[in-house]
Amino acid sequence: MAIPFSFREDPHVPHFDDSSPLAVMDAECAICSWGARMIHRLDRSQSVRICPIQTPLGTALLRHYGLEPTDPSSWLFIDKGIAHQDFDAVVYAARQFGGWGQLAIVLLILPKPLRDWLYRRLARNRYAIFGRGDMCALPDPDFQKRLLR
Repeated sequence: MAIPFSFREDPHVPHFDDSSPLAVMDAECAICSWGARMIHRLDRSQSVRICPIQTPLGTALLRHYGLEPTDPSSWLFIDKGIAHQDFDAVVYAARQFGGWGQLAIVLLILPKPLRDWLYRRLARNRYAIFGRGDMCALPDPDFQKRLLR
């Protein structure tokens, strides 16, 4: 995942403005919806956009990075053309926001294999643990402006 802007060369990925960071996440997951609200709250620059995996762009980006859109257990944070995945994406994004977002750095205490295992467990059971949500239905007009559909 280290080749910057590799998605530009993929004919299956629709063109989009990639000049700002992009979070690609499951719009139907309550924890992802909470994460999207946290991005909206913590990103003081208001530059990070959010793309539901249920959109053509979200689906294409997941496929481009070898992830299965019909089993959206991963999320991506793409910044400067580089994709970060799962807990690494959470930590990377949170560090960009500063403030309370810096608390996510605690996850780095865990060895990467353990972080990955923990993320997979949470992601696989996210609907049972956290329930379902609808990120796209959030009424905040400023939040809605961040969504790429």
